[in-house]
Amino acid sequence: MSSISIIGLGGMTRVIGARAIEGGNSVEVIGRDAAKAKDLAAALGGGATAGTFGTAPAGDLVILAVPYASAVPIVTQYGDALAGKVIIDITNTSNADATALVTPEGTSGAQEIAKAVPASAHVVKAFNTVFGHILAQGGSLDVLFAGDDAHAKASVSAFIESLGLRPLDAGGLEVARWLEGVGLVMISLANHGVGNFNFSLGVNLST
Repeated sequence: MSSISIIGLGGMTRVIGARAIEGGNSVEVIGRDAAKAKDLAAALGGGATAGTFGTAPAGDLVILAVPYASAVPIVTQYGDALAGKVIIDITNTSNADATALVTPEGTSGAQEIAKAVPASAHVVKAFNTVFGHILAQGGSLDVLFAGDDAHAKASVSAFIESLGLRPLDAGGLEVARWLEGVGLVMISLANHGVGNFNFSLGVNLST
């Protein structure tokens, strides 16, 4: 199993943290509010711990469960404390009304994060195409991911499987922009064609 540090104290931290513990992973939660981090770790149980914001995360896999606007500033602040880590970027980069991506053409949130982390760290895009409340319901879901480093992707794939989910490799980190576009489409579908957020995206493999 994996050792996981999750930066951020919101809903996705709670959901991924809970499933990670159920899957036998060790979990550390980290936030600027130390008291809130301790409370969340206690609520998760399963030996979850609270880390100190800005210091080297304990986990080999570090999940960025923060809004995209905060992601690059946070990894920049961490600097060399992220050396050698696999960074899992779960952010979506859609604008407020889900009509466009906020990142410039030809790049993605994940690629911008990759520019800001130490050279020995590797960024993998994952989980942005799964709504948190759907993930919390349990069951098997498809998790699309993308990254450039084969070892990092293998680690993330194994972690996804430990959650009882199916990892689907979408390719190199340049594909992250399109995964972020899928996230935008899902939000737009929820607001229009589907009419709610109670759905998931999956891939049917025909035989």
